[in-house]
Amino acid sequence: MNHRLVFALSIGLAACASPAPLLAAERKPPEARLEQLLKAYPDADANKDGKLTVEEARQYAAKLRGKAKAPPETDAALPAPDLRDVKYGPHERNALDFWFAKNTNAAAPLVVFIHGGGFVGGDKAQKLSLAALREALNGGAAFMSINYRFREHAPIQDILRDAARSIQFVRANAARFHIDPRRIASFGSSAGAGTSLWLAAHDDLADPKSADPVLRQSSRLSAAGSLNGQATYDLREWDRVIFPFKPEWVKGEAEGPQFYHFKSEADYDTEQGKKIRADCNMLGLLTADDPPIYLSSSHPDGEPTSRGHLLHHPRHVQVIERRCKELGIPVTAVYAGEQKQWSETGRAAVEFLLRHVRLPAAGGN
Repeated sequence: MNHRLVFALSIGLAACASPAPLLAAERKPPEARLEQLLKAYPDADANKDGKLTVEEARQYAAKLRGKAKAPPETDAALPAPDLRDVKYGPHERNALDFWFAKNTNAAAPLVVFIHGGGFVGGDKAQKLSLAALREALNGGAAFMSINYRFREHAPIQDILRDAARSIQFVRANAARFHIDPRRIASFGSSAGAGTSLWLAAHDDLADPKSADPVLRQSSRLSAAGSLNGQATYDLREWDRVIFPFKPEWVKGEAEGPQFYHFKSEADYDTEQGKKIRADCNMLGLLTADDPPIYLSSSHPDGEPTSRGHLLHHPRHVQVIERRCKELGIPVTAVYAGEQKQWSETGRAAVEFLLRHVRLPAAGGN
């Protein structure tokens, strides 16, 4: 509700009902003011007789004020998970929240949310979109939101494997979670977006010889959604395919090497360093057998104007979209100006995921 409209109508009412203080400034009689209000707010004419009375204006103003005061639906209204803080790995942040699919006894597909925060912050509950959760549950899917280690705990190459382990964990426990292990999709924003893209692009991490039954499971997805995500976590690739970091955007001299827990820049070009960077390069990992991908950027194109603009630049989307089309991977890309509110973008991503786990979206497609 536009609070300025409410204020304007209220001022108009004050002029009509108690005109003396305001008429000196406005130089208009109450009748003229009511005519002006009617032109601005034709719906205020309750009986549609073409004339606005003071009482009609009062009632309409009260109606607008009531709408203005009604609290918007917020993520604080998230339904509580059916299972909270389920451990999927040994670290304290290897925990997930889970919502069972509604009104079904059948094994349901699963939509997984991975929160953002630059791999240094964020939480599985605080970053979750109500619209996205509702879309998944109303569409007949189960829903899971995960935490993972931060960069202070582990390098990026291991953090990404936390997310993979969460997928493997629910597969290993499919009966407990009442899910179909063949139909799992993942999405997220920022760091969670890049992680979901990495899960979609990376070869299967299943190790049939592992002593850990979880790690014997597949890490592959049926679909992935990347909202304001990154095209690669090989930072050396950014200069080539995105834009270079400006010196003032770098937080500390060793920020780049610390991403991988390297000791120095020299580690980038060791055999191990090259292997790690390639393992984190989603753009390079994509192959024709990868699942459908949804991409979205809410930022403007052109030269980056800040660190945040660079991290979420639409070029990340552009290069992944181009590569998917070259390989024949089904892809949908949405750019700034084409999308609705951010919560609606999350809902649209889940709608995409539901289609590709062979379920109709909540809207009935």
